[in-house]
Amino acid sequence: MTPVELSRTVLCAVRRAVDVGELSVSVPARAVVTPPGPGGRGDYASSIALQLARPAGRTPLKVAEVLRAHLLAEPGITDVVVTGPGFLNISLQGTAPAVLVAEILRLGPLRYGFAAAPTGQFDVLDAPTGQLDTLAAPTGQLDPLATPTGQLDPLEAPTGQPDALAAPPGQLDALAAPTGQLDPLEAPTGQLDAPAAPPTRLVHLHAPREVRAVAVADVSARLLRSQGVLVRTSCVARPEASWTDDLGLEVDVSCTPESPSPFPVNVLPVPAPADPVPLGRDAARWALLHPAAHDRPRIGDEHLVQRESNPLFRVRYAHARTRALSRNARDLGFAAEPGPTPEAGALLAALADHPRILGAAARHRAPDRLARHLVTVADAALPFLLTVLPCGEEKPSAAHRARLALAEATGTVLAGGLTLLGIDAPDHL
Repeated sequence: MTPVELSRTVLCAVRRAVDVGELSVSVPARAVVTPPGPGGRGDYASSIALQLARPAGRTPLKVAEVLRAHLLAEPGITDVVVTGPGFLNISLQGTAPAVLVAEILRLGPLRYGFAAAPTGQFDVLDAPTGQLDTLAAPTGQLDPLATPTGQLDPLEAPTGQPDALAAPPGQLDALAAPTGQLDPLEAPTGQLDAPAAPPTRLVHLHAPREVRAVAVADVSARLLRSQGVLVRTSCVARPEASWTDDLGLEVDVSCTPESPSPFPVNVLPVPAPADPVPLGRDAARWALLHPAAHDRPRIGDEHLVQRESNPLFRVRYAHARTRALSRNARDLGFAAEPGPTPEAGALLAALADHPRILGAAARHRAPDRLARHLVTVADAALPFLLTVLPCGEEKPSAAHRARLALAEATGTVLAGGLTLLGIDAPDHL
């Protein structure tokens, strides 16, 4: 059972408890599952009981006990322990790591941890008031990295929210739809019998003309789209050509003094103290994105150093090693096959946490969370990667095939994360 499947299972347990009258609550849109914290047990933990306690009018412990009984009835769950004020600690069957690895390999770098289509549940992303607008999701699936076009029918902003998407009276924003187009998009001909798509939201990211702000807006948009959110980015003025040509930073719309944007600037990281362009695309983007938004980035040659003291090097080197191991295994005549890897608990936990990290990075417009997570994955992977290939006269075994599968899954996660950051994931380094 993968983390995504477990999250759905927890929601099903809540729904069954509601259906039989054990709980009187609205079933939430999602249930977060994470590796257990200090004092926790099992494979995953959930705070869903604490979330539901107040609306249920019961203590978190009582809610947790109700949900525990339903979770224990689920196939694939071997034990559920309630700890602390009401945390559900869930143990899965021993095949869970192999299933996780197989799921990562099946989905690939640009799908694992991604929403398959607009979810209609953007409220969980906690967008600031005045930066949203309701749209009807188009039929079919959106490419999370593609810029949505032709889907902008903004609704009038609620009264009293000056930051809302609606432009001031008499001022037509370049992104806004003509007045009167307030109905959801109609389904294409021939699809009228299909179920209505859930409503989704439009987020507008507006950056000042500063290289780090544009970088954060660019990657935040990628992260939001990976979670099924429609995003538009703009800048108060056209970004410098070198930012686009050399660093690959892009915005959807550049404003001019003659045509200013009615939107407030809402991407405001601490500015870069120097021009990052001389570092080159990969090192420059990492230098701008790895620090938290409130931290001052360091623009220096330390991001170019090819040694372990450089986090970017460790991440890219770990990815290159996974690719090299696949080539070496092919030469030795064996291939990856997901299986038990009990010695790699920390690495498996980091890979399982990847979907949650992507969601949090999107929710908080914080590419630094993804960058730091990639460092965590790389640091857990590098010692493990030394054990993948047979030593000396040793013959490849099921254990080696399982380790190779985990190594390839690690490379998949690292490649996907680097791609979202706009950084190359090299096969050779």
